[in-house]
Amino acid sequence: MGKNGLTHLDSNDRPQMVDVSKKEETLREAVAEGRVVLPQRILEVIREGKTKKGNVLLIAETAGIMACKKTPELIPLCHSIRLDSASVTCDLDESNSCVVVRCKVVAKEVTGVEMEALTGVSVAALTIYDMCKGIDKGMRIEGIRLLKKSGGKSGIYCVEGTE
Repeated sequence: MGKNGLTHLDSNDRPQMVDVSKKEETLREAVAEGRVVLPQRILEVIREGKTKKGNVLLIAETAGIMACKKTPELIPLCHSIRLDSASVTCDLDESNSCVVVRCKVVAKEVTGVEMEALTGVSVAALTIYDMCKGIDKGMRIEGIRLLKKSGGKSGIYCVEGTE
């Protein structure tokens, strides 16, 4: 552990992958969310499903699931783990002019799945941006955060007001 208490640093403050070899497998779950705030023109196009590139929300959901599986390739010190389940939902929230992106990841593993859930949300949101940027580049990706996690010695984490 690093001098500042960071587990991804050794005692000399050099990067390290945390040793999880002595940890027990437990059922681990994580849920993350984020939002893509849309200009009115994009909201209408997504609602009507009239993009030249296909169904924006379904493609973003698929991209998010794929990203969950690629997390250790993107985050340098993240462990490679076997995911038991990954799902991403992209729901159009017309009253707030945004797409709400949620990702849930489950694994029976020795380390958590928070990074996989956060990566799934991030890539799904970026996919929405990519598919719609030709219409209007004024979208905002915001509020990406962990909502819930369970499993492991740190126990349960849940953002107040989430189910």
